Amino acid sequence: MKKTFSHLNAEGEARMVNVGAKPVQRRLAVAEGRLVCAPATIRALKQNALPKGDVLTVAQIAGIQAAKRTADLIPLCHTLALSQVAVTFRVTARAVRILCTAETSAQTGVEMEALTGVSVAALTLYDMCKAVDKAMRIEGIRVVKKIKA
Repeated sequence: MKKTFSHLNAEGEARMVNVGAKPVQRRLAVAEGRLVCAPATIRALKQNALPKGDVLTVAQIAGIQAAKRTADLIPLCHTLALSQVAVTFRVTARAVRILCTAETSAQTGVEMEALTGVSVAALTLYDMCKAVDKAMRIEGIRVVKKIKA
């Protein structure tokens, strides 16, 4: 059986998927990613001693805003009324683990919103820490949970 891409029409051109016939359902997605840092960067972050201030709070707000603006950033995504977006962090000895949960009641899922939230939170952390750590890297961005009920 040949696999088709939902975002391509019969001629292979990009299109927005029509979800009009799908039922409105509660949908939730969780995405994660990591910013891998030097131990000294992690220490400064924990002590709120980085030059740009409270980086976790700024990254949290950036991730929430990004999730809400996903359709503006990803051209074929549907505009969704999100009922919840939460961005949380777990700081370890060598990385900051970022989780974004997005939830809505809609005809399509919220994976892209969760992924966008994680990505922008990670980019914000990177931006705010780059003055002290040139070797940081963002990795492991992926969907870890998806619920349709």
